[in-house]
Amino acid sequence: MANTTFSGPLRAGTIQNTVGTTVGTDVANVGQVVMVQSNNFTQASSATTIVVPANSQILRITVYITTAMTGVASTFGVGTTVLATAFTAASAAAGGTIGVVTISPGTDATRTGAFIDVGTTDVKIAVTSTNTGSGVGVISVEYVQARNLT
Repeated sequence: MANTTFSGPLRAGTIQNTVGTTVGTDVANVGQVVMVQSNNFTQASSATTIVVPANSQILRITVYITTAMTGVASTFGVGTTVLATAFTAASAAAGGTIGVVTISPGTDATRTGAFIDVGTTDVKIAVTSTNTGSGVGVISVEYVQARNLT
C-alpha cells in the first residue's frame, strides 16, 4: 500500500463558510480530520518519534503496556522532550500491569491548556518512567492539527 503525505491541516465538509441560516445549505460544516501517531517505547528510554505540530489540540493519549514496568516504582508520566510534565504530573500513570492506560492532565490548568493547544512550536512526545526497568509499551497520541485554540 502506498503512503501519502499532506501538509495539513486536512479539512472535510461541503460548506466552508456560513452565509445564511439554513443547515445543510449555507451554514459551515467543515471540520478538521483527527490525526494519530503511535510509537513503541521502553521503560529505560523516554524517547519517542511522535512530533505533534504546533498549535494542535490533543484529544487523547493512550498507552498500551505490553510488558509490565518493573522496579521500585512502576509509574510513568507523559510530557515532551523539553518539559517531562507537560501532559501529566511526574509518575502520574501506573504501568505495573499489562493493559491500556488513558493519560489525563488531571485538574492542573497548565496541563489542561497543553491538551487544548500544544503551543507555538512543534512538540516531541516523551514517556518518562519513575525508574529504569524492563517495561515495554506503545503510546498513541490523537490530535487535531493546527487548531490554534489559544
